[in-house]
Amino acid sequence: MRPLQAFLRLEAASGILLLVSAAVALAWANVDPDSYQTTFGHRPRGIINDGLMAVFFLLVGLEIKRELVAGELSTIPRARLPAIAALGGMILPAGIFTLFNWAQPGRAGWGIPMATDIAFSVGVLTLLKDRVPRSLFAFVTALAIFDDMGGILVIALFYGGGLYGAWLAAAAGVVTLLWGMNRRRISSVWAYVLVGTGLWLALHGAGIHATIAGVVVGLMIPAGPRAVSLTRIIDGLHPWVAFVIMPVFALANSGVVLRQLGASVALTPVALGVAVGLFGGKTLGVFGFTMLAIRLGLAPMPRQATVAKLIGASAIAGIGFTVALFIAALAFQDLPDALGQAKVGVLLGSLTAGIVGFVILGLTPPVARNSAP
Repeated sequence: MRPLQAFLRLEAASGILLLVSAAVALAWANVDPDSYQTTFGHRPRGIINDGLMAVFFLLVGLEIKRELVAGELSTIPRARLPAIAALGGMILPAGIFTLFNWAQPGRAGWGIPMATDIAFSVGVLTLLKDRVPRSLFAFVTALAIFDDMGGILVIALFYGGGLYGAWLAAAAGVVTLLWGMNRRRISSVWAYVLVGTGLWLALHGAGIHATIAGVVVGLMIPAGPRAVSLTRIIDGLHPWVAFVIMPVFALANSGVVLRQLGASVALTPVALGVAVGLFGGKTLGVFGFTMLAIRLGLAPMPRQATVAKLIGASAIAGIGFTVALFIAALAFQDLPDALGQAKVGVLLGSLTAGIVGFVILGLTPPVARNSAP
């Protein structure tokens, strides 16, 4: 459990820093909007969202690979319950957003409330570590990883530009090269960085969001006793992503000039769809699908978890931030008012989910000392 414990400590600190960055961005954008816009205009934000976030998604791909090789997703029985829970936590939020925005200009944002932010979620759970068994930490972590997979597919399939055949063929060729490097157990990290850069350029030209290149490279890096150590790469990247890239992303994307949107911004279909989707949709989707899987005998209840603890954890899964804001920026890149409304929805929905989940778990009895991180 030591890698999991180290991971939880890092994610908890990262979640706090993300919260601070979001608060600073919100204050900055409302106190001095011109300065904020000058600092994080179109070009700087593009570098952050298209360039730096590729490194974030590289780490996501590496973490998925590690979990598939020797972690919570390494066997079908261990992966079944969080996979089913994540499915519910993606379907219901997207459906709720669509209901609020049916035939509305903001309907393209249906993918926004599907995301669970692992840094914030684990950060809240860590504050309640004496009431959260290790099995529930592992469940939420694996659920968030499946969420990332779903978000990656949504970004790749629905939030790119028009597809261009020649560039798409080039991207397929680069992926084939990466697959060959994996089969030959090539262990040079810089070789994957170089080829991955080529994949980023090819995907960008093909009309698929280029950050997906990071995930592909992460999945293609070989693992095993004679290959490069995934843990070593993850440990090297994680502090940079957690304490530099994600806070900078939050700072660049969380600023909303509230007075420009009006006092009723929280009541717009986009903001309501995102907020209700994150809090209500995630809670009902994750909890409902989890209990259904348990009742049908598809998977057991996480050890030492209770129905109340599961409800609290399901609510906390509604904290969507990094990927939710990222999808919002893609969905509404030509609709600045809708983007502002989506950001407000992400902040309100995540805050509500975090508070409600914290209160529910805080009211449950402590777990045995040897079962909590």
